[in-house]
Amino acid sequence: MTYNPYIALGIFFCLAGLAYLCFRPRKGWYWIIKQSYDNSKKTIIEDVLKKLYHHELLANDITVNNLSGSLQISDKKLLEVLKEMVDSELLSMDGDNLKLTQSGRDYALRIVRVHRLWEKYLAERTGYDKKEWHDRAEAMEHKLDLEAVNHLANQLGNPLYDPHGDPIPSRTGRMAQVDGVSLASVSVNTVARIIHIEDEPDIIYQQILAENIHIGSQIRVVEHNKRRIVFHAEGEEFKLAPIVAANITVLALEKDDVEEAALARLSSLRLQESAKVIGISKECRGENRRRLLDLGFVKGADIRIDMLSPLKNPKAYLIKGTSIALRDDQASKILIEKKHDSN
Repeated sequence: MTYNPYIALGIFFCLAGLAYLCFRPRKGWYWIIKQSYDNSKKTIIEDVLKKLYHHELLANDITVNNLSGSLQISDKKLLEVLKEMVDSELLSMDGDNLKLTQSGRDYALRIVRVHRLWEKYLAERTGYDKKEWHDRAEAMEHKLDLEAVNHLANQLGNPLYDPHGDPIPSRTGRMAQVDGVSLASVSVNTVARIIHIEDEPDIIYQQILAENIHIGSQIRVVEHNKRRIVFHAEGEEFKLAPIVAANITVLALEKDDVEEAALARLSSLRLQESAKVIGISKECRGENRRRLLDLGFVKGADIRIDMLSPLKNPKAYLIKGTSIALRDDQASKILIEKKHDSN
């Protein structure tokens, strides 16, 4: 075969171009793949740290097997990451048991701080439903750097608690104290206020959401046994299995702190009834809260149903001379006192 310098030159430039595409700084295929791998490993490390931190709070031991099942990654990859974490002195291993070191605990608190701040941001500054907060915060907790996190905290006014009532770690890792006891341990006739709703495990949290239970609500326990816990709140009755009630923290109220008004949710108002607005539930935050206030749902305002849709949801409420349509889930966050002269 006759040597053709033009073909050789073309092959050279093709190989050079391919090498450039593979190894050019930051944007080459090699670096993109490597960054993807590094990010994946970083995510696993941070998920392990957070999982161990939550187990330590509950004084529960956790093993490699427990961790593998809960994180849904291969044993091989998990063991590689755990070895690196031990070498980096983020955790120690005692047989099959895993323990956080002080460095690992500090790192875990930084991840918890991002997660809870982002949930607070979603609750206060966006229209995302609370069912989405946890998963969105799970994704964001691996992306924000220290500077961005501190900027977010400043924007939010350095809050002490997230929307579920969990304390948010400060820059130095300090957290506000959470008082209260599990609803599952409260005796009959106790009057208390819901101050925290645990959002893990997800299967129990979804049951609490389905019951439309609100943080900040005053409750009175009327039944407590091994099968169920029944309580009244805001004119409604709620029945929970003890395992679900255990994820709700309440603070018992002194006699002077008990609200005597017969509070009810606007969603319970009937067509021929009238009421006055007592306030807006703490469950309603950010833009949604400001919108309701702007529409006239302020303390002392008279209100009644103006019109029903064919399916009775949404309903139109007459307030301050204006008819405002609200869905039942929106109306449930407006607290009222029904008037005694209602028919």
